[in-house]
Amino acid sequence: MKKYILSSLFLLAVSTGFAQSEKMVKAMEAKVAAIDTTRNPAALVELANTFERIAEAEKTQWLPYYYAALAQINSGYMGMNGANAMKGGLTAVVDPIADRAEVLLNKAEALSKDNSEIYVVKKMIAGLRMMGDPMNRYMTFGSQAAEALETAKKLNKENPRIYYLEGQDKFYTPEQFGGSKAEAKKLFELALQKFETFKPENSIAPNWGRGNTQYFLSLASK
Repeated sequence: MKKYILSSLFLLAVSTGFAQSEKMVKAMEAKVAAIDTTRNPAALVELANTFERIAEAEKTQWLPYYYAALAQINSGYMGMNGANAMKGGLTAVVDPIADRAEVLLNKAEALSKDNSEIYVVKKMIAGLRMMGDPMNRYMTFGSQAAEALETAKKLNKENPRIYYLEGQDKFYTPEQFGGSKAEAKKLFELALQKFETFKPENSIAPNWGRGNTQYFLSLASK
């Protein structure tokens, strides 16, 4: 009888675990799709908060923390005003966003070590910090961003988001500092090739960036 009760409890625990997992997937699917389409900074912060609530409810899943960090950092990039961002003086604006994204991403990394996708977002965090004051922060955070992207490539060279971000760097960097629209175009084309063969593990695994890559390719082709 005791053995029967223990077996029943075990099966109930397993069933509950699967139910929670399915619930998480359903809760996240539409939100994951919104990562690629949300452009409003306030909406991105709300999206980040939603992912964080899911993460704290689950505790053991890296993806909600990862998406919370990604949405946070995207809100920082979307909130910057184009060419004016390159003038610097925005550290008070970008640093709190980068700090929050970093906390969330560290939680994701604690649950998923040596993950290419996490290093992609590390690159984005360092890049945002650099843009807060490009002249004074390039050596520190520019190097951190490059190192993170190189690690992402070593962990998974087929990750298309790596080449999308490399293309962005080439696109936005002035030619006298190594930028090139022609090189950016090649990198965006490579990213799209990688997107064609990239297979996400499931419906909520990272698969963002194709639309943005196509957009930047159109700009680099002009």
